[in-house]
Amino acid sequence: MPRTRSVATALDRRSFLAAAGAVSASTGIALTIGLDGGGHEAQAARPAQPLDRLSNRPAPAPPLAPYRRGTTLSTVAAPGSGHGYRRLGSGPAWPRVTRGEMAGAKKGRDARRRALAAFVQFTDLHIVDTQHPNRYEFLRAETMSAWRPQEALSVQGAVALVERVNALRGAPATGAPLSFVMTTGDNTDNNARCELDWFLKALSGGTIVPNSGDPRRYEGVQDSGLPLYWHPDADLRDADKKAGFPRVDGFLDAAIGAVRSPGLNVPWYSTVGNHDSLPGGCFAGDGWFHEFAVGDRKLMELDPSEGARFWKAIRAGDDPKGTYFKDLIRTHRGKLRRITPDSARAPFTHADYLKAHLDPVYEGPGPIGHGYTQANLASSTQYYAFDIADDVLGISLDTTNSGGHYEGSLGSGQWNWLERTLKQVAKDGRYAIVFSHHTSTSMRNTRPDPARPREARHGGQELVGLLKRHPRVLAWVNGHSHRNKIRPRGTFWEITTASHIDYPQLARVIEIADNKDGTLSLFTTLIESSAPHRTTFDDLTQTGLASLYRELSFNSPGRKPELLGETYDRNTELVLPKR
Repeated sequence: MPRTRSVATALDRRSFLAAAGAVSASTGIALTIGLDGGGHEAQAARPAQPLDRLSNRPAPAPPLAPYRRGTTLSTVAAPGSGHGYRRLGSGPAWPRVTRGEMAGAKKGRDARRRALAAFVQFTDLHIVDTQHPNRYEFLRAETMSAWRPQEALSVQGAVALVERVNALRGAPATGAPLSFVMTTGDNTDNNARCELDWFLKALSGGTIVPNSGDPRRYEGVQDSGLPLYWHPDADLRDADKKAGFPRVDGFLDAAIGAVRSPGLNVPWYSTVGNHDSLPGGCFAGDGWFHEFAVGDRKLMELDPSEGARFWKAIRAGDDPKGTYFKDLIRTHRGKLRRITPDSARAPFTHADYLKAHLDPVYEGPGPIGHGYTQANLASSTQYYAFDIADDVLGISLDTTNSGGHYEGSLGSGQWNWLERTLKQVAKDGRYAIVFSHHTSTSMRNTRPDPARPREARHGGQELVGLLKRHPRVLAWVNGHSHRNKIRPRGTFWEITTASHIDYPQLARVIEIADNKDGTLSLFTTLIESSAPHRTTFDDLTQTGLASLYRELSFNSPGRKPELLGETYDRNTELVLPKR
């Protein structure tokens, strides 16, 4: 059970966190940061791992009034009747489902409970530079994720989600104030510097111009004349218009126009995803990808049989270095379209990602670094721990593999750090919430990471086992699959949330409460962006475009209704025994 700690105990814990990972010559105990990739003693100790935690406001103890306005407990976007392209409006709310697979829900807990923390999860924002040369939109016939009719409006949609959080006046189950937002990866789409700038400004505040290349006009697939893509401003009877998509005059000019974000009004933290680390979300970056990204050519069409072979190689993980993509570019020179070159499209490195988060320009509501510290930069790591509340520690993991492929894993250095951190959580009588991009079932990429070739890699099922050995872990919160899914894992809940690029375009409020009866409850409540459910095609304001972003995503060919999840994967009360 949590206990009240003395000041000395708290200081001891902070001292451990600041010092963990350092080599202790006097005791002969070497923590992983002082080892090389093969587990041998390094010649000199590297900087301490980023275990120094960053404080947030703890949630207040007294019960407060739940705040459900603006959540899916109030209303949810829903389609009208008919076939083909369907307009959206406001539909009925989703109920809250109590799940007691790991502990029974006891009567009277509503009156007894004490809120411990409340926060918001964003995931898979996929802020997209839709004109980027490294994209493979020509695979649209193979996978809906290659190109989406709505993705030119990803910035407008993300800003509307920020506005939704800012409008919430408390948590929907306990009424506790929201302490922070955590993004669980794929913040950007194509590992491009311009996308990183747009993402950081969307969450921290600023003016964004979601355009690259020619500053005066759009130069991507939606004005290519190719019927594979929706051409909103043209009379072309493309594949989407044949399915009922409208003509929207002025759409492309509006899509690349200035967007103003107020920034979040609560602190926010960042977790890295495969699309943040790898070109295309799956290729090990190198000089070729940098050169092609900033250049003046783009491939927009491909023979379907070649596309099928390419996609098969990506899915199987057989092309982690992007060899197939490079060969396509070399052998299809005659099909490359000319575009305006732009250095802002260059891929960003791990160090670039950290430096950008640490830049005071993007501090917004804080904390500076958004979880990352100078220790991360010095040790070239992208994982850390931070205070959620006095009794709860947050742990942000880096599950990407710089060797390529869209699935993930953990290296042994991070694995050992995580195990030490969880042991300290138990020693301190705290609870832990673990954040990552990948899910337990999408961490099968255990090929060696070229950044740390001597380290073993650990998959998702191994990670489930590790977390189960530490029953103070309450939840593992992740994304990647673009699907709502909540699974009991014996001692903790795995909470996976849908993306904000594909329909249903949701984020999730998560609350932790002590029921004062030997159980804890985790409340999950899905939220949509602030954009109205109903829009018109002539409303090309920032708000109107955010509404259209949702409606286009609902009508996107190949949309998967199962991404919504079942009722018990959406708004829930997840009961746990108090340990």
